Amino acid sequence: MPGYIAVSPRPLDTFRILFVCTGNVCRGPIAERLTRHELHVRLSGAAAGRILVESAGTWGHEGAPMEAHAATVLGEYGVDSGDFAGRELLDEHVVDADLVLTATLDHRAQVISMGHAAGLRTFTLKEFTRLVRRIDPSTLPDPRDGGHVTERARALVRAAAALRGWLLASTPEADEVDDPYGAPIGMFRNCGEEIFDALDPVVTALTGVHRG
Repeated sequence: MPGYIAVSPRPLDTFRILFVCTGNVCRGPIAERLTRHELHVRLSGAAAGRILVESAGTWGHEGAPMEAHAATVLGEYGVDSGDFAGRELLDEHVVDADLVLTATLDHRAQVISMGHAAGLRTFTLKEFTRLVRRIDPSTLPDPRDGGHVTERARALVRAAAALRGWLLASTPEADEVDDPYGAPIGMFRNCGEEIFDALDPVVTALTGVHRG
């Protein structure tokens, strides 16, 4: 069938997170690199390597460098911004992802509309944070080694999906991260802080390790 992409079973020893924004030069790269950094801070090298983190954009600037202000903000967090290239969101990115975290509700809707049974594993970043905060960590597998990290991550996504219909945001906008593209550095710093604050409880829940 033309355009059909087969969905093969996901490797159980890895867990793939995909961040989705618009151009994939501001919000997505910031979230991707901050998450990678926090995973490596909290986990051993082998365990951290089992959670793969990528990003793409619904109107992605294919091959484009990260916005300079976004790179500056990452540097202020002590995070490497080098060797980044923007990507346009493709079907295979969604197929491969175990968890898709989007900047806005519109991005979430676009991912889900692509199919690939993405609905139960696609959230806005701030929506996922809100749901994760309500999940009892003692109900998740204990990540004592690399294998348990991926098992815990999958259990976390299932638990968040089960809560989604019961825990609603105060307003739709509360679940979104605004686009700082073309704005002054101050707006990028605000965006970086918003993303970092949303990611911290997510990475804690994924790894079972609090930030030191």
